[in-house]
Amino acid sequence: MHPNPAFRAEETERHITFARDRAFGVLAVSTDEAPLISHVPFLLSEDGALAELHLVRSNPIVRMLKDPKPARIAVTGPDGYVSPDWYGIDDQVPTWNYVAVHLIGQLEQRPQEELLDLLDRQSAFYEARLLPKPPWTTGKMSQDALDKMMRMIVPFQFRIDDIQGTWKLNQNKPDAARLSAAEHIANDGIGSELDTLQKLMRG
Repeated sequence: MHPNPAFRAEETERHITFARDRAFGVLAVSTDEAPLISHVPFLLSEDGALAELHLVRSNPIVRMLKDPKPARIAVTGPDGYVSPDWYGIDDQVPTWNYVAVHLIGQLEQRPQEELLDLLDRQSAFYEARLLPKPPWTTGKMSQDALDKMMRMIVPFQFRIDDIQGTWKLNQNKPDAARLSAAEHIANDGIGSELDTLQKLMRG
């Protein structure tokens, strides 16, 4: 997380809404060597206190998680390079604007009998965004195929103790410089989801 308070002034509720809508992040668990990383879809509760997810059984995180362990899910949003030439003011340096929310807490494996309900709720959450397409459900699978898939994955809960967010959108620049940078990002930028980023920069 960026230490500048100008980029960390958003309310926790905005962080929660962003992470819940994004519903995908990078799960990190510490080890004696390098952290273990996995890219995971998840469901986040309304109050931001609990995330639910599943991992493939062969994932190294599953093998090490005999007991609950501290973990973090990093959820990233739009990002883009900002050239100092775009501000229209002197003595600036290049930077990168971005949105990121970190969920910090304890990761715990759940009983296998909870898996089907989790899969059904996850697929319903994502499929609802594809309407009017008829939603996919696990009921469309043969029982043999469903049973085989479910043997390969494991349900987890992530109990969240802290939520941190960075919305680095040139808030520390004069309005004219920030808006000029947003215009250039819209027209000439490099990064991801640049249209969303420039809209956020405009406030």
